[in-house]
Amino acid sequence: MQRIFIVFVFVFLFVAGALAQSSNKLVAASAARGKTVYLQRCMVCHQADGGGVPKLNAPLDASTAVNGSDISKLIKYIVKGFADRVEIDGELYSNAMPAAADLTDQQIADVLTFIRSNWSNKAGPVTTLQVKQTRSKLK
Repeated sequence: MQRIFIVFVFVFLFVAGALAQSSNKLVAASAARGKTVYLQRCMVCHQADGGGVPKLNAPLDASTAVNGSDISKLIKYIVKGFADRVEIDGELYSNAMPAAADLTDQQIADVLTFIRSNWSNKAGPVTTLQVKQTRSKLK
């Protein structure tokens, strides 16, 4: 009986490790695709280091908004744009962010995964399902 339990635990740990490794590869691939989107569509305003431009374009690096749990708000900003003056982490930013509704759900998930895991950010990935669900509520 003890031998069966040990074998079960070993198999469970092996499968769990394989799934985690597979998941890490998927997140890394998403972030790599997201970097391409970022470089093409976001970098000009938010800068290569994610630091933004003081008083104009909000930083993405170390931002509580980026690292927070309200992913739907980030998706909304990308799909609908944002034109209001906003305070983020005690600083005011006033430059409008144009809508990027032409991006696919996958591209939005990828770019947010890149942003939320790059520079000093350590937030979790964004899925296409999260984007699709949020987008359906924005119409």
